[in-house]
Amino acid sequence: MATRKKAKGKAKAKRKTKPVGRATRGGTGNKARKIRKKTAKKPPLRRATPKKARPTAKTAGKPTPVSERAPEGVSPPPAQLPSEERIGVVTHYYDHLSVVAMQLEPGATLRVGDVIHIHGHTTDFTQKVESLELNHAPVIEVGPKDDFGLKVVEHAREHDVVFKVP
Repeated sequence: MATRKKAKGKAKAKRKTKPVGRATRGGTGNKARKIRKKTAKKPPLRRATPKKARPTAKTAGKPTPVSERAPEGVSPPPAQLPSEERIGVVTHYYDHLSVVAMQLEPGATLRVGDVIHIHGHTTDFTQKVESLELNHAPVIEVGPKDDFGLKVVEHAREHDVVFKVP
């Protein structure tokens, strides 16, 4: 007995897509523009307790003399012991090496074995100088015109002040 082949369904015709909007050839198009609503601003949250009243303006009185005012833009000197001598400032910190580059003040010297105190906004530690390097070569003493590196035990930052402890 002969078998029949299944009948194939009708092939679906592909629809042509028309561009929408102004890009159509024959006019403005039939798609309406969407209008987005603006969201209303929410009122601020109410607090359980009312805000404190702000102080009123000061009454006009005698202005403080210039000689008694604190100088503007000048920070107070860093906290130091009376026996410490300021010898320089940290110019750079290399964190992967734990090394600081320093600039010594005129007339100051630094030797291996000296005890230094590094003080800054978030830095405050004391250590013994164990390693000094000048142009990648170890040295025993450095002067104010030398660009040198100093191995430190803690993190230091630029502009930290360095003191020599006697």
